[in-house]
Amino acid sequence: MTTMDLSIHTTPLPNTDPEASLAFYRDVLGFDVRKDVGSGEMRWITVGPPGQPGTSILLAPPAADPGITDDERRTIAEMMAKGTFAWIVLATKDLDGTFERVQASGAEVVQEPMDQYWGERDCASASNLVRIQERR
Repeated sequence: MTTMDLSIHTTPLPNTDPEASLAFYRDVLGFDVRKDVGSGEMRWITVGPPGQPGTSILLAPPAADPGITDDERRTIAEMMAKGTFAWIVLATKDLDGTFERVQASGAEVVQEPMDQYWGERDCASASNLVRIQERR
């Protein structure tokens, strides 16, 4: 079997507050802003870790698709408010230092660093659930 040359380029992550998302990913996590298109709540922001230009997160309005019904928009908003609509897992060599920076920023923390039963050590913050695992 021949393997294909594939990589994860961009993964979408919904957000309802572009300014808060930008402040978190750029100012707290130190991600580069690669694109910023649109205005107001209809803004698509592409961010990614420095030194990894081929890997990005697209922070996108969650209900911009015209095929989504009003009921679906309400459900999405409710799930995002609980942190259950979408999530992403990041990795760092310095989990405690990263957690301290996230916590000092005022971001909502839903879990402090801890060893998980599945073998990872991680922490988590909310809106969109962002888990940060310790790279071992």
